[in-house]
Amino acid sequence: MDSLFNNKHGHNLIKICVSGAAETGHCGLNALDKAKELGREIARHGAVLVTGATTGFPLWVAMGFKEVGGISVGVSPAASEKEHVEVYKLPLDYMDLIMYTGFGYAGRDIIMTRCVDAVICGCGRIGTIHEFTIAFEDGKPIGIYEGPWEMGNQLKEIVEKGHRPNAKIIAGLDAKKLVEDVIALVKKDKVAEYKII
Repeated sequence: MDSLFNNKHGHNLIKICVSGAAETGHCGLNALDKAKELGREIARHGAVLVTGATTGFPLWVAMGFKEVGGISVGVSPAASEKEHVEVYKLPLDYMDLIMYTGFGYAGRDIIMTRCVDAVICGCGRIGTIHEFTIAFEDGKPIGIYEGPWEMGNQLKEIVEKGHRPNAKIIAGLDAKKLVEDVIALVKKDKVAEYKII
């Protein structure tokens, strides 16, 4: 794992957003274990985890991520910590930092996907599709994490029926390989260093 503290240029840390459902009754057996393993792999590769600071699949990913260690950032739809907890009923746990946008879910999604280098979609619902399409339109590398849920096939079908091929989309069942492949795509376009002329 790359050391977070030996990195001369903090912007070189790869930031990966994980998108997924806040309610996970439809995610199937072993979804919790698969989500936690995805989080552990993101941490093992020295990346920063970014989620919607929500419950369900993203929370499980954050749990696994924090088991290994690293920086975990949440992007909240709420305008304050109080609104985050009392109005949106969202957790504070497993986040090192939560940014309060005040933009609701739709506005939060744009900020969340734009501030990262790549997006990985797990078990999700309509919000995950929204985050996927924003990342697609922005040309971000996207990982489709397949599992005992329908979302992987749904996202692949959207791409197929959208008639816009995209070489920056990778799908897979294995968390380690998916994270490695997504990071390899990110590194192709990552700015290495700002040089003052």
